[in-house]
Amino acid sequence: MALVSRQLEQMARTRTFPLIGVGVLIALLYWARVFFITFFTAVAIAFILEPFVALLMRIRFPRSLASFVVCSVGLLAVYLMGLGAYTQVASLIEDYQQNYGQKVADAVQNVRTSIEEMEKATYQLVVPAKQQQKQHEEQTRQRRKKTPEPPPAPAPETKPVDRFPVTEFLYTRLGSVYQVLLMSSFVPFLVYFMLSWRDHAHRSFLQFFEGDDRTVAAKSLERIAEIVRSFVVGNFALGLLLAVASSLIFWKMGLPYPLLTGPLSGFFSLVPYIGLPLALAPPMLVSLMVFQGVSSFVLLGAIVMLLHIVALNLLYPKFVGSRVHLNPLVVTVALMFWGFLWDAAGLILAIPLTAGIKAVCDNVTSMRQYGKFLGD
Repeated sequence: MALVSRQLEQMARTRTFPLIGVGVLIALLYWARVFFITFFTAVAIAFILEPFVALLMRIRFPRSLASFVVCSVGLLAVYLMGLGAYTQVASLIEDYQQNYGQKVADAVQNVRTSIEEMEKATYQLVVPAKQQQKQHEEQTRQRRKKTPEPPPAPAPETKPVDRFPVTEFLYTRLGSVYQVLLMSSFVPFLVYFMLSWRDHAHRSFLQFFEGDDRTVAAKSLERIAEIVRSFVVGNFALGLLLAVASSLIFWKMGLPYPLLTGPLSGFFSLVPYIGLPLALAPPMLVSLMVFQGVSSFVLLGAIVMLLHIVALNLLYPKFVGSRVHLNPLVVTVALMFWGFLWDAAGLILAIPLTAGIKAVCDNVTSMRQYGKFLGD
């Protein structure tokens, strides 16, 4: 009996300690999520830019100089895209104020009138005529009754407030916004040092392992880098295809600023689970400037929905799904888990992080059953 109790106690300990470790890890990921989001974002960008650095090194560029050139070109591309988007948005706001304000108000009023008419028609079908008449008579009877107006309540004493509501909101949110901006400013420097010191970091990391474990660690790193690059490149290619198709369709339908709404709708459509409403928002808002009838809005929504369905069900498995090798159940749970921990950033990083965990499991012999469970 003593031997059995010792074995049970040992089994309980061997199972309890890993659970405690996982709980501590999850708490740490949640508590320091801004740091981890910044770090993993920089790692993903470094994996994406590494082939360009290797290409420059083939033509005799030193790694430090090649990393600097690639990072500078990347920052310039981001700046130009941001400048173009800002120019389009500023032009849209100015054009709206000068030319489309009344049209948008008329369109909103027409839509509201159509919805009210549909509600009245539905009400007439659902509620019997006699009941409608009784309700109308009751409303008329209540209007005829003259109820004495209550005396005006004394004005409450006003106490001086420390802050206005807007000031209070900004005060409460300023700390988190400052923290996000501070961490975001480290991303370019992290990416540059990860690229320029890549060989040193790679060798130093492998020194923690010996023998076959070192080979497993090297293969895992290589597989993680391949998955991240494939995931980002596949999403970018699919988003670019959707952006071009959306821009052409919006231009044919006569929507203003198709070069702004098309890319926004195309890339928003790739956001997991909330992609469809995000993809509908830009063209619907702009369509208020030119559309008047409900049928035009319905047609536009149907086209965006069709593009979204075709992209996620036919194109996404070929562009992205075949590269990460995760089954749909694991993808859904991963989106829920990382979205709970890191909000919107978790939804974006969920699939590459989970695919990276699967890559490690596939290369470690004792964890291959977990890799098979995560795989497709």
